Amino acid sequence: MQRFEDLKVWQKSQDLAVSIYNHFSNSKDYGFRDQITRASVSISNNIAEGFERKTNLDFKRFLYFSLASNSEVRSMLYLSERLNYLNKQDSSRLINETNEVSKMLYAFIKSMK
Repeated sequence: MQRFEDLKVWQKSQDLAVSIYNHFSNSKDYGFRDQITRASVSISNNIAEGFERKTNLDFKRFLYFSLASNSEVRSMLYLSERLNYLNKQDSSRLINETNEVSKMLYAFIKSMK
């Protein structure tokens, strides 16, 4: 791969961020909205930044940052359902998306060892 844009995990994490933005764009809880959208964007941004570091050690470190941001988003999605910001169907779908991104990140990290 010569560009981070070619990485499937980067593409999937961008899709997740768009979904998060779409679901929370009208939220009046500005602190919650800001936190979940920033964390969702952080996933793909860390993949991109790590890719450009050009060393596997640095790249892996940034993939772990992406993984942590992804977990933060998933945790907030559980909370969003409990707070009635999302219905069960939407939260489940988004949680599944975060689980898919996690699997992809773990597989990518494992392949680099």
